[in-house]
Amino acid sequence: MTSLLTGADGRARCAWSGTDAEYQRYHDEEWAVPLHGDRALFEKMSLEGFQAGLSWITILRKRPRFREAFAGFDPRQVAAFGEAEIEALMQDAGIIRNRAKILATIGNARLVTELADGELDELMWSFAPARGIRPRSFADVPAVTPESTAMSKALRKRGFRFVGPTTMYALMQSTGMVDDHIDGCWRT
Repeated sequence: MTSLLTGADGRARCAWSGTDAEYQRYHDEEWAVPLHGDRALFEKMSLEGFQAGLSWITILRKRPRFREAFAGFDPRQVAAFGEAEIEALMQDAGIIRNRAKILATIGNARLVTELADGELDELMWSFAPARGIRPRSFADVPAVTPESTAMSKALRKRGFRFVGPTTMYALMQSTGMVDDHIDGCWRT
């Protein structure tokens, strides 16, 4: 499989972005751009957890509804969700209706509210590795790293769920903790 794909606009992109306009926009404007803030990182953690076992484009297309359904990923509001909200989420076809993932998101929100302001950001970014060389191909992009494994262990130790090493590496990529744009991508 080729690692780069030239779009209709003449730009060479990481081939995973394909030809879907929304996926290309995400690649061009969000992926690997440093993201900070407890709320923003809570959202990303939640969405990456919902993505487990699914494609990211599925989550990306449902993200606007996820944001509505989960109160803009405001940890305090999500932490207050009770059985009525859980049942409403389970009936919402606009999101991924997985009870375990919904409960994990609510539980994770409660844990975030126990942290000091900025502590989630500081904790997660503490695992960002030093900038390395850009991957030359998809074969050079890992699914798990020592840093994502360490982040996963630290979060799990605090009680967070759906934060496995592979999920945390995807989060590290999407939040700019690592930059895995393939060498030759216009974003490099």
